[in-house]
Amino acid sequence: MVKVKPFRGLRPPKELAAFIASLPYDVMSTEEAREMAKGNPYSLLHITRAEIDLPPGIDEHSEEVYRKSRENFQKFLKNGWLVQDKEPHFYIYAQTMNGRTQYGIVGGAHYMDYYEGRIKKHELTLPDKVEDRTKHILVNNAQLEPVFLAFRDVPELTQIMMDWVKNHEPEYDFVADDGIGHHFWVITDPEVNRAIEELFATKVPHTYIADGHHRTAAAALVAKRKAEANPHHTGEEEYNYIMAVHFPHNQLKILEYNRVIKDLNGHTPEEFLNLLKQHFDVQEWKEPYKPDRECMFGMYLDGKWYKLMAKSHTCSTDPVEGLHVSILSKYVLYPLLGIKDLRRCKRIDFVGGIRGLKELQRRVDSGEMAVAFVLYPTRIEEVMRIADEGKIMPPKSTWFEPKLRSGLVIHKLD
Repeated sequence: MVKVKPFRGLRPPKELAAFIASLPYDVMSTEEAREMAKGNPYSLLHITRAEIDLPPGIDEHSEEVYRKSRENFQKFLKNGWLVQDKEPHFYIYAQTMNGRTQYGIVGGAHYMDYYEGRIKKHELTLPDKVEDRTKHILVNNAQLEPVFLAFRDVPELTQIMMDWVKNHEPEYDFVADDGIGHHFWVITDPEVNRAIEELFATKVPHTYIADGHHRTAAAALVAKRKAEANPHHTGEEEYNYIMAVHFPHNQLKILEYNRVIKDLNGHTPEEFLNLLKQHFDVQEWKEPYKPDRECMFGMYLDGKWYKLMAKSHTCSTDPVEGLHVSILSKYVLYPLLGIKDLRRCKRIDFVGGIRGLKELQRRVDSGEMAVAFVLYPTRIEEVMRIADEGKIMPPKSTWFEPKLRSGLVIHKLD
């Protein structure tokens, strides 16, 4: 079973929460972060993307950027923009998107659960990205952004959340500029906190990284280093715990993660369509096509939309080979378009489903890209099955939405 505990969160005063809360560091470019934080000195991006306060063109992984992050973090503390709770708490963080709300429990997840496989992953991590977040945690001695974990629903935990939400006013309650509602409660009753801790320890054998593989790996690495450097290590120090929002799996929604490719690998559109017909039934569509069931794909090519239905030989019962991202790679991206490494190839880009089909069409019509593919979303049950079997999903297989806002609570490591 997993070990999850309450912690003394570092949080903004009520009146500043909406100004401090920001999107995760890794869903934007430096230029986008600079624009998002423009005119807002409270934005957490001044800490998580500190290069925005340095001259344009600076390497975002330079030591100067990490020093600026620490300087800005200390400024937030000095100004009272972040204040630490006096007692440890669990927190409830809920998000509302398109009239649908998902509720999660914020708590510290023990780093040994990550190394011993009780916090399960489904993606590979890149060493340079882990190193970046490791440095960021170490320089601030804090985890500023939560990781997004899922667990198989435990009705008792969901009931505790719903009862608390029903009977208490939220500490923070605001709608961000992207239209997503954010609601946050502090569980102040020690008995309720103990009940949550006990339920995780007795009813939750595993949690699953939904979003934040690099942040999780970095936080676990920091904990491991601190443990090895501490001759009096007990396993209960604050640095042992990774700040995470734990969501019941049945509350989560995964959007499609679409693909756009710069060229047709030397093929004309007509040649490419004929090659596709080896593995798909291809039908021209009069409007943007979004798959509504498995083994279906949408495609935008040469000013036209197409519906692609995978032929029977392309589908597989294997949990990884049967994913839509795998089918597209195996039968289209690799053999027809010559894209062998999704992580490093510069000819492909990935577009989260939140951006809609018009964004795909725009990028192709502009001439920036030659073709776009629309995928059917991966299901959370598929993610958990693959993680349970110790397998790895292809890159960019899932797009969880809405994204967690950073800055509503921060975990100090001392």
